[in-house]
Amino acid sequence: MSHEIAHPVLLGLDWGTSSLRAWLIDEFGQVVRDYHAPHGILNLPRGGFSEMLENIRAEYSLKTHVPMIACGMIGSINGWTEVPYISCPATIDQFSSMLRYQRTDYGKLYIIPGLMSSAVVPDVMRGEETQIIGLMGNTLSCSDEALVVLPGTHSKWAEVRSDKIYDFQTFMTGELFSVLMQNSILGRLSKNDKIDAEECNNAFLMGVKTAISGNSLSSRLFSARTVVLCGKLDAAYASDYLSGLLIGDEIHAGMNVSARTSQQACFLVGEADLCRRYQRAFTALGYAEPHVTGNTAPLGLLRVAQASGLVPPSFGKAPERKGSVV
Repeated sequence: MSHEIAHPVLLGLDWGTSSLRAWLIDEFGQVVRDYHAPHGILNLPRGGFSEMLENIRAEYSLKTHVPMIACGMIGSINGWTEVPYISCPATIDQFSSMLRYQRTDYGKLYIIPGLMSSAVVPDVMRGEETQIIGLMGNTLSCSDEALVVLPGTHSKWAEVRSDKIYDFQTFMTGELFSVLMQNSILGRLSKNDKIDAEECNNAFLMGVKTAISGNSLSSRLFSARTVVLCGKLDAAYASDYLSGLLIGDEIHAGMNVSARTSQQACFLVGEADLCRRYQRAFTALGYAEPHVTGNTAPLGLLRVAQASGLVPPSFGKAPERKGSVV
């Protein structure tokens, strides 16, 4: 049953390809309601974007005008309204000044632009920039330099310098794992009868360490089959080994980019279990354990809304900096 919220000041949405998350935020910057649905831009109900927005507002019993802001693939060429990318390095003021909006039955839905990098090869993100902005407002001061890693289907590694998203790189780790497990020979040996959590972790770490063995990734991938055939690993843990192999390769490549140093603070932003898996991989490869943060998208949406004047800057003052948000 839905319940009316006394003083909502912002409806924030992270509308991705496969899923949608929404947060109702109060005047103190607190998330008072959280909504999740498997209706990303490519999996909408018959009524499309409008129906989903209506469903969210009905869930929250929103009867009055509340500013609305969204990030993610909703601003892509396949989204509700296409919003151009802005280029690195980028500040929160640039994002707020480049907002576009979609007219709805409930007022304007403002959409945050994505981010583009052209440093080496073209690269893009939509949605992750808002999570980074949230981290910058909650954990990092304006003078901090940090590496922000956002694990997922398409993992992002972003450089934050002096309150700017300076540059970033994408690794298709999650999608590659899914494709290999579902459509390659590597998934055929894997079983679902895992009975030992310690063995899962051991297999994962075996894969992580194999990732830096020196051969090309395409060569090392085949080892996810041969370690089972040679009796070095039970088939039940082949998927954990493959996960470690891919994540280890990502971290090894990401940390060897010349601009990154061992002294640079590193933060993991994303789903908690996946971030903890990345933590284990970092330490297994000899790097300092990254800080794991909570969900920073709501705060990022609020910060952009404040910077653009959608809500007063006095609402939702970010908490004092105390290190990572766990």
